[in-house]
Amino acid sequence: MGTGTAVVWLRNDLRLSDNPALSAAAESYDSVAPVFVWSPDEAGAWSPGTASRSWLALSLASLFVDIGRLGGHLSILAGPTASALLAFARTTGATAVYWNRRYEPALAALDAHVERRLAAAGVRVHVFAGSLLREPEALTTGSGSPYQVFTPFMNAGLRAAPVDPPIAAPSLLVSPHALPAGLRPQDIAGTSRSGPDLSIHWSPGESGAASAAASFFSEIVGDYGENRNHPDRLGTSRLSPHIAFGEISPRTLLQRANAIVSCNGSCHISAGAEAFVRQLHWREFAYHLLHYHPHTPERPLRARFDVFPWSRDPDALEAWQSGMTGYPIVDAGMRELLATGWMHNRVRMLVASLLTKDLLLPWVDGARWFWERLADADLANNTFGWQWVAGCGADAAPYFRIFNPVLQGERFDTDGAYVKRWIPELEALPAAWVHRPWGAPSGVLASAGITLGREYPQPIVDHASARLRALAVYGSLRDIVK
Repeated sequence: MGTGTAVVWLRNDLRLSDNPALSAAAESYDSVAPVFVWSPDEAGAWSPGTASRSWLALSLASLFVDIGRLGGHLSILAGPTASALLAFARTTGATAVYWNRRYEPALAALDAHVERRLAAAGVRVHVFAGSLLREPEALTTGSGSPYQVFTPFMNAGLRAAPVDPPIAAPSLLVSPHALPAGLRPQDIAGTSRSGPDLSIHWSPGESGAASAAASFFSEIVGDYGENRNHPDRLGTSRLSPHIAFGEISPRTLLQRANAIVSCNGSCHISAGAEAFVRQLHWREFAYHLLHYHPHTPERPLRARFDVFPWSRDPDALEAWQSGMTGYPIVDAGMRELLATGWMHNRVRMLVASLLTKDLLLPWVDGARWFWERLADADLANNTFGWQWVAGCGADAAPYFRIFNPVLQGERFDTDGAYVKRWIPELEALPAAWVHRPWGAPSGVLASAGITLGREYPQPIVDHASARLRALAVYGSLRDIVK
């Protein structure tokens, strides 16, 4: 171990285990000063939303305790980032700053700026890869260009050299003697607007992530391939917020999943583990696309969609945001989002399809609402997902794929349990009608205490007519730009 002090600048890697920057600093210096800098405006147009800020505050509070158990201290400072880190380095006597790489366009530009400022002041910078299985540049097509179709990308990843195993957490962290006063974790939550109490539904922090992973791999993964499509079942990993904040690394999750897949079919849960590995690669693909196409959070990857004739209807957008479209599976998802900061993945596709296909409202409006309300808000995933449904991104859904919210509800929430959980005004409606209450006989509605337009709205749009309209608009765009 060398002498002196190193700063470890933590961002979306709020963990001790498999944290390359933290481990390298702890191995190389006598003392380590972990720091988080709160400077949301420097994220540009994608400053953290309400739910993200709430989760961040809880995660930092957990990490503060975890670092303290190892003898260290987590400092939380207010930005601007470059000035805050320079001042922190001077106060602690640090000669080097360590961090793990970020990929979001504004944040990558900020990191480059900070590195220049630190270097100019004589502070060494060490950057590591700790957020992905492989760096975005690691996989390219045979011609050397980036991938734009998922399956070849995933297959290339599966053929590539094995991913490095996770790194153990440091056993000891020694703090420098001089540390400045800083913010408290709750100061970050205090700057956010009203949102759900995430502590009711989640356990943010590295220990919460480990517990969620343990539950998934011991109880859920066996039926993951099928149950993950059903919002009425506990069939998903619910790890996405933990991954987004780096409370658990994708390498750790891949190692756990591969240990199951390596059963080579001798254990019944290997298929579920393989489906989970596919989702890890889906996330990798999203970062690959964002890295090579940094304009996509604001503009479509497929340039012809720059002239798409999106509608502008503030009332329809508000109805969608508040879960009042009249389509129960969609409204349940939007209300789940408002209440918990999360939404089931199958339902995310359905609400996005209704917005972009049935209502012809801009996908960016949906992406921004998700960004504001999702605890697992992740710019790469959010951008990729919305452009996939809208048909304007890489490997996008065909323009003629328009999800029918009634059929999807009846298939994946057969008894209406998911709908009734989040839309209590439909609780007394028989399952046969819960996904299309407007079709129920008047006597059935009366028995359930429902007057459409009062307790629950009529559909905001007729899906059959909206589908034909969307097909015509999408088809005309396809013809115009041939």
